[in-house]
Amino acid sequence: MDRATYILEDQERMAKARNYFAWQSRLAQEQLGRRVIDVGCGIGNFTGLLLDRELVIAVDIEPQCIERLEQHYPERDNLVPLVCDAASREFRDLAACQPDSCVCLNVLEHIENDVAALENIASVLPRGGHVVVLVPAFPALFGPTDENLGHYRRYRRPDLCKVVRAVGLRVKKMHYVNLAGFFGWWMNSHVFRRDASSEKQIEFFDRVVVPLASRLEGFVHPPFGQSLFAVLEKR
Repeated sequence: MDRATYILEDQERMAKARNYFAWQSRLAQEQLGRRVIDVGCGIGNFTGLLLDRELVIAVDIEPQCIERLEQHYPERDNLVPLVCDAASREFRDLAACQPDSCVCLNVLEHIENDVAALENIASVLPRGGHVVVLVPAFPALFGPTDENLGHYRRYRRPDLCKVVRAVGLRVKKMHYVNLAGFFGWWMNSHVFRRDASSEKQIEFFDRVVVPLASRLEGFVHPPFGQSLFAVLEKR
Protein backbone atom coordinates (compact mmCIF):
# COMPACT_ATOMS: atom_id res chain seq x y z
CA MET A 1 0.00 0.00 0.00
CA ASP A 2 1.40 3.41 -0.95
CA ARG A 3 1.75 6.06 1.75
CA ALA A 4 -0.97 8.36 0.39
CA THR A 5 -3.52 5.50 0.50
CA TYR A 6 -2.40 4.54 4.02
CA ILE A 7 -2.84 8.12 5.24
CA LEU A 8 -6.25 8.36 3.60
CA GLU A 9 -7.41 5.14 5.28
CA ASP A 10 -6.06 6.34 8.63
CA GLN A 11 -8.00 9.59 8.21
CA GLU A 12 -11.16 7.61 7.49
CA ARG A 13 -10.65 5.51 10.64
CA MET A 14 -10.07 8.62 12.73
CA ALA A 15 -13.20 10.31 11.33
CA LYS A 16 -15.22 8.24 13.81
CA ALA A 17 -13.35 9.75 16.79
CA ARG A 18 -15.82 12.58 17.36
CA ASN A 19 -14.97 13.16 21.01
CA TYR A 20 -11.29 13.42 20.13
CA PHE A 21 -11.90 16.09 17.49
CA ALA A 22 -14.25 17.91 19.85
CA TRP A 23 -11.38 17.95 22.37
CA GLN A 24 -9.05 19.39 19.75
CA SER A 25 -11.69 21.95 18.92
CA ARG A 26 -11.98 23.11 22.53
CA LEU A 27 -8.20 23.56 22.64
CA ALA A 28 -7.95 25.43 19.36
CA GLN A 29 -11.18 27.31 18.66
CA GLU A 30 -10.80 30.29 20.99
CA GLN A 31 -7.35 31.02 19.55
CA LEU A 32 -8.58 31.16 15.94
CA GLY A 33 -10.04 34.13 14.15
CA ARG A 34 -12.65 34.51 11.43
CA ARG A 35 -10.39 33.78 8.44
CA VAL A 36 -8.52 30.54 9.07
CA ILE A 37 -6.08 28.42 7.10
CA ASP A 38 -6.35 24.73 8.03
CA VAL A 39 -2.87 23.49 7.14
CA GLY A 40 -2.71 19.76 6.40
CA CYS A 41 -6.48 19.44 6.52
CA GLY A 42 -6.59 15.83 5.33
CA ILE A 43 -10.14 14.76 4.50
CA GLY A 44 -11.57 17.49 6.72
CA ASN A 45 -12.06 15.76 10.07
CA PHE A 46 -11.28 19.03 11.86
CA THR A 47 -12.14 21.40 9.00
CA GLY A 48 -15.84 20.71 9.44
CA LEU A 49 -15.69 22.22 12.93
CA LEU A 50 -14.47 25.53 11.50
CA LEU A 51 -17.19 26.13 8.94
CA ASP A 52 -19.06 28.67 11.06
CA ARG A 53 -16.29 31.14 10.20
CA GLU A 54 -16.11 33.75 7.48
CA LEU A 55 -13.44 31.89 5.49
CA VAL A 56 -11.66 28.54 5.80
CA ILE A 57 -8.81 27.74 3.42
CA ALA A 58 -8.24 23.98 3.66
CA VAL A 59 -4.76 23.05 2.44
CA ASP A 60 -3.22 19.62 1.96
CA ILE A 61 -0.40 18.19 -0.12
CA GLU A 62 -2.42 15.09 -1.10
CA PRO A 63 -4.92 15.60 -3.97
CA GLN A 64 -6.90 12.54 -2.79
CA CYS A 65 -7.51 14.19 0.58
CA ILE A 66 -8.71 17.43 -0.99
CA GLU A 67 -11.00 15.50 -3.33
CA ARG A 68 -12.52 13.64 -0.37
CA LEU A 69 -12.93 16.89 1.59
CA GLU A 70 -14.82 18.45 -1.34
CA GLN A 71 -17.12 15.45 -1.37
CA HIS A 72 -17.78 15.79 2.38
CA TYR A 73 -18.51 19.54 2.22
CA PRO A 74 -19.89 20.41 -1.22
CA GLU A 75 -20.99 23.93 -2.20
CA ARG A 76 -19.66 25.73 0.86
CA ASP A 77 -19.11 29.34 -0.11
CA ASN A 78 -16.77 29.97 2.82
CA LEU A 79 -14.59 26.89 2.16
CA VAL A 80 -11.63 27.02 -0.24
CA PRO A 81 -9.96 23.59 -0.67
CA LEU A 82 -6.45 23.77 -2.09
CA VAL A 83 -3.67 21.32 -2.95
CA CYS A 84 -0.50 22.96 -1.68
CA ASP A 85 2.69 22.14 0.22
CA ALA A 86 3.11 24.29 3.31
CA ALA A 87 6.90 24.14 2.85
CA SER A 88 6.73 25.55 -0.69
CA ARG A 89 7.03 29.20 -1.70
CA GLU A 90 3.57 29.00 -3.28
CA PHE A 91 2.02 28.79 0.18
CA ARG A 92 2.99 32.42 0.76
CA ASP A 93 0.52 33.47 -1.95
CA LEU A 94 -2.27 32.75 0.56
CA ALA A 95 -1.47 36.08 2.22
CA ALA A 96 -3.67 37.61 -0.48
CA CYS A 97 -6.69 35.95 1.19
CA GLN A 98 -6.00 37.97 4.37
CA PRO A 99 -6.09 35.11 6.87
CA ASP A 100 -5.91 36.07 10.54
CA SER A 101 -4.93 32.65 11.95
CA CYS A 102 -3.70 29.18 11.01
CA VAL A 103 -4.31 25.79 12.54
CA CYS A 104 -1.79 23.00 12.03
CA LEU A 105 -2.90 19.77 13.73
CA ASN A 106 -0.61 16.74 13.40
CA VAL A 107 1.09 18.15 10.32
CA LEU A 108 4.59 19.51 11.05
CA GLU A 109 5.88 16.02 11.78
CA HIS A 110 5.09 15.06 8.16
CA ILE A 111 7.24 17.85 6.72
CA GLU A 112 10.98 17.29 6.39
CA ASN A 113 11.77 21.00 6.63
CA ASP A 114 9.44 21.99 9.43
CA VAL A 115 11.21 25.33 9.90
CA ALA A 116 10.46 26.35 6.29
CA ALA A 117 6.83 25.27 6.68
CA LEU A 118 6.28 27.21 9.90
CA GLU A 119 8.07 30.23 8.44
CA ASN A 120 5.71 30.16 5.45
CA ILE A 121 2.71 29.80 7.74
CA ALA A 122 3.81 32.80 9.80
CA SER A 123 4.47 34.85 6.67
CA VAL A 124 0.82 34.91 5.59
CA LEU A 125 -0.46 36.27 8.90
CA PRO A 126 -0.67 39.85 10.18
CA ARG A 127 1.10 40.90 13.36
CA GLY A 128 -0.72 39.39 16.32
CA GLY A 129 -2.05 36.50 14.21
CA HIS A 130 -2.15 33.08 15.85
CA VAL A 131 -0.80 29.71 14.76
CA VAL A 132 -2.32 26.78 16.64
CA VAL A 133 -0.13 23.66 16.51
CA LEU A 134 -0.53 20.08 17.65
CA VAL A 135 2.34 17.64 17.10
CA PRO A 136 3.11 14.10 18.31
CA ALA A 137 5.33 14.16 21.37
CA PHE A 138 8.43 12.30 22.55
CA PRO A 139 10.85 10.54 20.18
CA ALA A 140 10.77 7.52 22.52
CA LEU A 141 7.25 6.78 21.26
CA PHE A 142 8.30 6.62 17.60
CA GLY A 143 7.26 3.30 16.08
CA PRO A 144 5.81 1.51 13.04
CA THR A 145 2.69 3.68 12.91
CA ASP A 146 4.81 6.83 12.78
CA GLU A 147 6.86 5.31 9.96
CA ASN A 148 3.80 4.35 7.94
CA LEU A 149 2.26 7.78 8.41
CA GLY A 150 5.41 9.41 7.09
CA HIS A 151 6.46 11.09 10.33
CA TYR A 152 9.95 12.54 10.27
CA ARG A 153 9.97 13.11 14.01
CA ARG A 154 8.13 13.40 17.29
CA TYR A 155 8.72 16.53 19.39
CA ARG A 156 9.76 17.39 22.89
CA ARG A 157 8.97 20.87 24.18
CA PRO A 158 12.56 22.14 23.55
CA ASP A 159 12.42 20.79 19.98
CA LEU A 160 9.29 22.75 19.12
CA CYS A 161 10.56 25.85 20.91
CA LYS A 162 13.70 25.73 18.75
CA VAL A 163 11.61 25.71 15.55
CA VAL A 164 9.40 28.52 16.87
CA ARG A 165 12.40 30.70 17.72
CA ALA A 166 13.93 30.07 14.30
CA VAL A 167 10.95 31.68 12.55
CA GLY A 168 10.47 34.55 15.01
CA LEU A 169 7.14 33.53 16.52
CA ARG A 170 6.25 33.95 20.19
CA VAL A 171 4.96 31.14 22.38
CA LYS A 172 1.71 32.14 24.08
CA LYS A 173 0.90 28.67 25.35
CA MET A 174 2.56 25.26 25.15
CA HIS A 175 1.77 22.08 27.04
CA TYR A 176 1.53 18.33 26.64
CA VAL A 177 -1.87 16.69 26.14
CA ASN A 178 -3.33 13.17 26.22
CA LEU A 179 -1.47 11.48 29.05
CA ALA A 180 -3.40 8.23 28.58
CA GLY A 181 -2.55 8.18 24.88
CA PHE A 182 1.15 8.29 25.75
CA PHE A 183 0.96 4.79 27.24
CA GLY A 184 -1.30 3.44 24.51
CA TRP A 185 1.02 4.66 21.75
CA TRP A 186 4.07 3.24 23.57
CA MET A 187 2.38 -0.16 23.83
CA ASN A 188 1.46 -0.16 20.15
CA SER A 189 4.94 0.96 19.12
CA HIS A 190 7.19 -1.12 21.36
CA VAL A 191 5.18 -4.07 22.67
CA PHE A 192 2.67 -5.00 19.98
CA ARG A 193 4.66 -3.37 17.12
CA ARG A 194 1.42 -2.42 15.40
CA ASP A 195 1.64 -0.39 12.22
CA ALA A 196 -1.78 1.23 12.72
CA SER A 197 -4.39 1.82 15.39
CA SER A 198 -7.32 -0.56 14.99
CA GLU A 199 -10.90 0.64 14.71
CA LYS A 200 -11.68 -0.99 18.07
CA GLN A 201 -8.79 0.85 19.72
CA ILE A 202 -9.96 4.15 18.25
CA GLU A 203 -13.55 3.50 19.36
CA PHE A 204 -12.52 2.60 22.92
CA PHE A 205 -10.19 5.58 23.16
CA ASP A 206 -12.84 7.96 21.84
CA ARG A 207 -15.80 6.68 23.85
CA VAL A 208 -14.11 5.83 27.16
CA VAL A 209 -10.74 7.57 27.49
CA VAL A 210 -11.25 10.95 25.82
CA PRO A 211 -14.25 12.17 27.89
CA LEU A 212 -12.41 11.51 31.16
CA ALA A 213 -8.95 12.60 29.99
CA SER A 214 -10.17 15.84 28.44
CA ARG A 215 -12.08 16.73 31.62
CA LEU A 216 -9.11 16.06 33.89
CA GLU A 217 -6.62 17.83 31.64
CA GLY A 218 -8.94 20.81 31.53
CA PHE A 219 -8.01 21.35 35.19
CA VAL A 220 -4.31 20.48 35.13
CA HIS A 221 -1.89 19.94 32.26
CA PRO A 222 0.00 16.63 32.43
CA PRO A 223 3.82 16.57 32.69
CA PHE A 224 3.96 14.49 29.48
CA GLY A 225 1.55 13.19 26.89
CA GLN A 226 1.08 11.67 23.46
CA SER A 227 0.95 15.13 21.89
CA LEU A 228 2.28 18.65 22.36
CA PHE A 229 -0.10 21.59 21.94
CA ALA A 230 1.00 25.18 21.32
CA VAL A 231 -0.45 28.58 20.53
CA LEU A 232 2.03 30.82 18.74
CA GLU A 233 1.75 34.52 17.96
CA LYS A 234 3.31 36.51 15.14
CA ARG A 235 5.29 39.45 16.47
